[in-house]
Amino acid sequence: MKFDVDKDGYYGSFGGAYIPEMLYPNVEELRSKYLSIIQTSDFVEEFQSLLKSYVGRPTPLYLAKRLSEKYQASIYLKREDLCHTGAHKINNTIGQILLAKRLGKQKIIAETGAGQHGVATATVCALMGMECIVYMGKHDMERQRPNVERMRILGTTVVPALSGSMTLKDATNEAMRHWINNPTDTHYIIGSVVGPHPYPDMVARFQSVISEEIKNQLLTEIGNPFPDYVLACVGGGSNAAGAFYHFLNDEHVHLIGVEAGGHGVDSGESAATTALGKPGILHGSKTLLMQTVDGQVVEPYSISAGLDYPGIGPLHAHLFETGRVEFMSVTDDEAMVAGIELSRTEGIIPAIETAHAVAALAKLPLEREDCVVINLSGRGDKDLETYIRWGKY
Repeated sequence: MKFDVDKDGYYGSFGGAYIPEMLYPNVEELRSKYLSIIQTSDFVEEFQSLLKSYVGRPTPLYLAKRLSEKYQASIYLKREDLCHTGAHKINNTIGQILLAKRLGKQKIIAETGAGQHGVATATVCALMGMECIVYMGKHDMERQRPNVERMRILGTTVVPALSGSMTLKDATNEAMRHWINNPTDTHYIIGSVVGPHPYPDMVARFQSVISEEIKNQLLTEIGNPFPDYVLACVGGGSNAAGAFYHFLNDEHVHLIGVEAGGHGVDSGESAATTALGKPGILHGSKTLLMQTVDGQVVEPYSISAGLDYPGIGPLHAHLFETGRVEFMSVTDDEAMVAGIELSRTEGIIPAIETAHAVAALAKLPLEREDCVVINLSGRGDKDLETYIRWGKY
């Protein structure tokens, strides 16, 4: 594929593995073994069996009739919110826990922002009987309390990150420090298409089941596997990578990545990386990130904990640089209005991350014959407190 990672772990000029020497054995073990393991027949069989019987795949592709009527186009929702644990994150954690077992690891660590990846990691660790520690920013722990308690009920230790803005970036820093100190028995389940190679490629492969299903379902639904638009929110970018994956070489399919504009791109409180970022090194890879003139990471802001990240994965940086994906930003208020709109037109309360993608509908030049797929990456149960505090409904 034109947009595949190369042998050195790069997508165009982005990617690679920029890591401390002490992490090299961990990352090199993964790089040298992941493809041979995940392509074996026994891995594929176990992965697909769990996706079907445990996760609940395939998830439905739902024609949102009232939303379609409003926007005068055929709008389908890919219902990742119906996955076990309530989001797409479980696709990746199932894949990585199976890989970790085959590598002989006994312990799992992870980072989480909105808590959905943390819950998905805690879930598969409970399923496989493995010890689990999840790092989460103290600020995110406060605004995503239900997910913190879900992780604890599942037997996971949740450790607060107390540095910086106490959000996803800081939780990732803490998880990487832990991995450096525990290199032999521990696997780090990164939750997005970020980090050193091979993580971006590995996570994208596990999430690609989303676009694989979309093509098959559209073929059944309308006789054509290709929509006109695919929309997905982008923080680090795993749900978008999964939704875009099998359409990347189909240039006639418009791919739209929606970032968190926060209080506005120029407000100083935003997480719109493609608008504000420049190339640099973040969490082990060369990518686009928000940074000061002297290279210090700028603290991101979003009402959504899952989009509150100062960079994007290297695949997305490459897709932005080449123009294959159009990136746009949506403000807090636009996202919240769209979340309430979806709730009241379709009876589906979306995660606030997903609400950003829904809000982008109003920014597209849609025509009546257009077919639009929105990756509904998560459900809004975890965000009820944020909806309540916002209060405009």
